[in-house]
Amino acid sequence: MLTLSTRHQIAIGLLLAVFMILTRSHHFATLHNLADASWAVFFLAGIYLRSAWPLLGFFALSWGLDVAATTWGGVSDFCMTPAYIFLLPAYASLWLAGRWYAKRHQFAWRTVMPLSISIMAGLTLCELFSGGGFYFFSGRIAETSFAEFGEQLLKYFPLYIETFVFYLGIAAAVHALLTFIAQHNPRSNTTAG
Repeated sequence: MLTLSTRHQIAIGLLLAVFMILTRSHHFATLHNLADASWAVFFLAGIYLRSAWPLLGFFALSWGLDVAATTWGGVSDFCMTPAYIFLLPAYASLWLAGRWYAKRHQFAWRTVMPLSISIMAGLTLCELFSGGGFYFFSGRIAETSFAEFGEQLLKYFPLYIETFVFYLGIAAAVHALLTFIAQHNPRSNTTAG
């Protein structure tokens, strides 16, 4: 099981908030913008932050950033519909998947399977809530069908997975490096992994 000091959790929480702030206005990467890290932020918050309060804080931050982007930032408000509420269970799915994995985490290869399961479950539920919520309940799609929704999933879901895996890969590399340093530093009194 992953155990971190309160000080480390606060530092991680602030770092995750900064990543969300820096990336929230664009869903996919361009030459000038980083891809949206929100999905990875919620998953990683579930892994590293023990309290449920950060979940609410990240909900509020994501909503505030979206409102600011559409109100003052010139970003289209196309996604700001009644279906926006579906982001709550979508992001909670990622956070809960991270929480589930955190209870099984060990700094060993055998935790790759539980990590993979939590990633697949979290990503799938998140996409079904967010994409499905928007598709069926936003009012932006005149005629909905499960077949067309399936086509939309095949078109967009791989891009979200790619972005998620990119940020998770960075987090895993940093985690492995810090764990290695902590295990080989005789003065270290905290457990990182």
